[in-house]
Amino acid sequence: MPSMEGFRIRPAISSDIADLIALDHSYSTDYVWQMEFRRGPDEVAATFREVRLPRPMRVSYPREPQRLADEWTRRAAVLVAELAESHKGYAVLQEGTAPGSYWMTDLVVGPRDRRRGVATKLVAAAWEFCRQTEPRRLFMEMQSKNHPAIKLAHKMGFAFAGYSDRYFPNEDIALFFSLDLE
Repeated sequence: MPSMEGFRIRPAISSDIADLIALDHSYSTDYVWQMEFRRGPDEVAATFREVRLPRPMRVSYPREPQRLADEWTRRAAVLVAELAESHKGYAVLQEGTAPGSYWMTDLVVGPRDRRRGVATKLVAAAWEFCRQTEPRRLFMEMQSKNHPAIKLAHKMGFAFAGYSDRYFPNEDIALFFSLDLE
């Protein structure tokens, strides 16, 4: 496994865009968060539980990578992880509608660099970016199938904060995790 010495995170510039879009945005998972929804006369309940799949599943990114560049122009920050001028991953932040909040809408690491701390460092850099503007909360959004991101959110101290059914263009469920920054 190559050394991560010299690894750095910096704000993206326009010449980074093509390489970031070219990263493999898909991922593999052995688990999903399965939702059960119940509606009664006086209550509504949604329950999520972690379910092991019978075999690993390859999951496509919920957004079209080719459309991301246009979206990034309206974001607060795009942070790039690189090593020896090679792009290893990125994180995208946008200001939330609630005062004092930011949302991490995209977190992508190239397949060869996964499970090497790149995503952890990107989340830490996003947290630091947010702290410079004095927000109170950082949110992460992800597909309910994105078990690696769910595990990362838990590891980084994020708490489950809600969901939205048919949130993504592919109609997948989005899970939201939040971290108090105060």
